[in-house]
Amino acid sequence: MSDTANAILDAAEERIREAGYSGFSFREVAADIGVKSSSVHYHFPTKEKLAAAVARRYTDRFLEAVDNELAGGGDIVRAWREVFRKAFHRDGRMCLCGALAATSHDLAEEVRIEVKRFFLLGIERLTAGGLDKDAAVHVLATLEGAMLTANILDDRSMFDSGSAALA
Repeated sequence: MSDTANAILDAAEERIREAGYSGFSFREVAADIGVKSSSVHYHFPTKEKLAAAVARRYTDRFLEAVDNELAGGGDIVRAWREVFRKAFHRDGRMCLCGALAATSHDLAEEVRIEVKRFFLLGIERLTAGGLDKDAAVHVLATLEGAMLTANILDDRSMFDSGSAALA
């Protein structure tokens, strides 16, 4: 992927995190990185394709971070909690796919599919790591909920409190 395409994805992710799927435009993304709107359209012909690419990249990076956590032979739940924790403490923001999922009824189908992919792959990876499906769903729901609570209360320590039972 070109440097421009990556810069577009970075800017779009930042915009989506700030204002949600409905709260960003190609014009704003273009201005953020100093290119014309037509350049954004060249790499991502539609807003749906751009947002879907952002969600896909986020999912892939997140799963790679989990794999890296597990490389030392750690516990699957602990690895997921740690990746969520590090991301939240680093960014101070919700999981991108969790935030988009909260407004899934407003998402274009292509974006919805990519957000859904995050959760389905999460459940799949957690079950492959030894959990049953209900436990995997519980882990994801707990981590997303802990992020949501910490985010709205503007208190990062709430993530640790909200997800402590998983430790």
